[in-house]
Amino acid sequence: MKAALCFIISYKHILHKEQIWRDWIEPNKDIINVYFHYKNMSLIRSSWIRDHCIPSSYVAETTYYHVVPAYMSLLTYAFHHDMDNKWFCLLTDSCVPIISPETFRALFLSHCYASIIGWRPSYWNIDIHSRANLKYLNAEYHLANDPWFTLSRDHVHKCILFMVKKNDIYKKVCKGGLANESIFAIILQTFHELNKYTTINHSSTISDWTRMSNATSPHLFNNGSAEDLAFIRGELQKNKYAMFLRKVDPLFPDQIILGFQQTDFGHDYSPIVVYNHNYKYDPRWNVIIGMIIGMITCTYILFFYF
Repeated sequence: MKAALCFIISYKHILHKEQIWRDWIEPNKDIINVYFHYKNMSLIRSSWIRDHCIPSSYVAETTYYHVVPAYMSLLTYAFHHDMDNKWFCLLTDSCVPIISPETFRALFLSHCYASIIGWRPSYWNIDIHSRANLKYLNAEYHLANDPWFTLSRDHVHKCILFMVKKNDIYKKVCKGGLANESIFAIILQTFHELNKYTTINHSSTISDWTRMSNATSPHLFNNGSAEDLAFIRGELQKNKYAMFLRKVDPLFPDQIILGFQQTDFGHDYSPIVVYNHNYKYDPRWNVIIGMIIGMITCTYILFFYF
C-alpha cells in the first residue's frame, strides 16, 4: 500500500520547503509516491521535482478560479500509475508536513481506506454568488469542502466515474468557478459516501482562515510568531487527522516545522472499521451456515451418545 503525494505547483514551480519534504519522505519512501502537476516544465529548476512530474499529456489548463481539471488529471494519472496507491493527498507548493514520518505511517496504515476531507453545507448565498453554480443543483448538493484534502482510492475512482457518467453536472459545477471547494463533496454525496465509515470529516491540511492574507487566501505563516505557534499547536492537539500545514512562506523557520513534527500529541491511531454500505447479503451463506451448524450438532450427538 502506498500514499500518493499529489502537488499542484502552478506559479513559481517550486516547493517552498523542498528539502523538508525530501527529508520527510525518505524514511517512508517504500510507501510514498510523489507527483507534480505543473504549467511549464521549462520553469522547473529542481531536478527532484522534474523527476516526479506527470507526463505533459496529463497537464491541464489551470487558473485560481478553475483548478479542478488539474486536480482530476493529477488524480487520474496517480490512480493508474500505481495500483498500490491507496491514499491521494492533494497539496500545494506552500504546504509542509507537520507530523513525523512515523506518525504519518501509522495514520496511513490504519486509515488508508477512508478519505479525510472537511465538508459542510455551503456557507455563501448561492443565488448571489455563482461559485460552483450550486443554484442549479438540488439542495442536498449545496455543499462546501476543504480545497486541499486526502482521498481514498475508492473515492478517486468515484471521481473519475463522475466525470464520465455525470459529465454535464461536472462541467456546470466547474464553470461556476472555485469548484474545487464544492465538487468533491458533491461527488461523494452522489455516491452516498459522506458517512462516518468512509469519509472522515476533518481537515488533513490545516490553514488559518481567521487571519486571511487577502480576500481569497488563508494566513501566510512567515515568521513563526507566538500567534502562529499557538494556532498550529491548537490545531494539532484537537485534530489527530491533520498531516500538513498551509500556507507556509519559504522564510518560515525550518526548526519550528521540525519541532512540531517531533511533538507527540498523544493521539490514538487504532484502525477504523470501514463499512461497505453497498454490500448485499448473499443467501448462499444460509447454506454454508446450515452445514456448519449441522456438522457441530452431529459431532455433539456422536460424542454424547457413543
